[in-house]
Amino acid sequence: MIFKKLESLFQLAISENCINIQKLPLSGSNREYYRLYGTSTTAIAAYNPVLKENEAFIHFTEVFKKLNLNVPSILAYDSKNDIYLLEDLGDTTVFDYIATLREKNNYEAHAIELFKKIIDNLILFQFTTYQHIDFSKAFPRHSFDKQSIIWDLNYFKYYFLKLLHINFDEQLLEDDFNAFADYLISAEGKYFMYRDFQSRNIMLKDEELYFIDYQGGRKGPLQYDLASLLYSAKTDLPEPMRDELLDYYIMNIKDMVSEKELSSFRSYYYAFVLVRILQALGAYGYRGLYEKKEYFIKSIPLAIENLKIVLKKSDIPCVLPELMASLDKICKLQNIK
Repeated sequence: MIFKKLESLFQLAISENCINIQKLPLSGSNREYYRLYGTSTTAIAAYNPVLKENEAFIHFTEVFKKLNLNVPSILAYDSKNDIYLLEDLGDTTVFDYIATLREKNNYEAHAIELFKKIIDNLILFQFTTYQHIDFSKAFPRHSFDKQSIIWDLNYFKYYFLKLLHINFDEQLLEDDFNAFADYLISAEGKYFMYRDFQSRNIMLKDEELYFIDYQGGRKGPLQYDLASLLYSAKTDLPEPMRDELLDYYIMNIKDMVSEKELSSFRSYYYAFVLVRILQALGAYGYRGLYEKKEYFIKSIPLAIENLKIVLKKSDIPCVLPELMASLDKICKLQNIK
């Protein structure tokens, strides 16, 4: 049934018959993606029954296109059937490209250059868009507020701590979650936050970077997306490279933020790295330990290594004894299956 709807939308938008449809592999969401082939062109179709999420994606794309940011063009949108057609950007993600770079000489020099270009684009998304976006259209929340943070922390609790039978005091952990969230929301949060800004959501086509999967965007702090990019578990950047890229980012925003934001940036940054890692562990627990998807299970040890690094670097100015005790237990885990 879905194929017939996709064919009709393709023919309407492209003015060509759809001669083949290929379903693309599922990733970390329940959205379904298809590549549609016409006689001379291709397009990507997305099927998502969550109307508000679709509307957020459409709105963000319209804003980004007006600001000349590199995102896929929307070729058609059928809200009644929960499908939309996108420009086909090919199959090469930055994640895939980095994997090929690792096999070459001067990997780190090439990777640094690439990630600096990505950071340049991230800064454009963060600073040029937020005054043009209607954040009431964001889904599921208008901003990365305390509720959003608590949802992420509870996701970590239920789908990681509990699935691995890590003992903790429920009330004390909730107290720490609230204290941690209160600290995080004290950061300036007026900017556009992409939410899942990582190498699998960045495409390379004709040596240009293109950005996808920003439907979870909302108003938020600067640090979160940088944390997502540099501490993505499977991207596995060397720590000195992360430090260099953090310095590069700060150097490039120093004239665009207040002195107060600049002076507290690193402290907030590592706190957001930590909450991002906890959110990722929750996702890996749900998709891996619960749904038994091997890719996500294999990501858990890498995320734990990142956790160990960040716990040494972070200087969160609030006392979180039960959370830190739980994280210490995670850092000692072995042979997760």
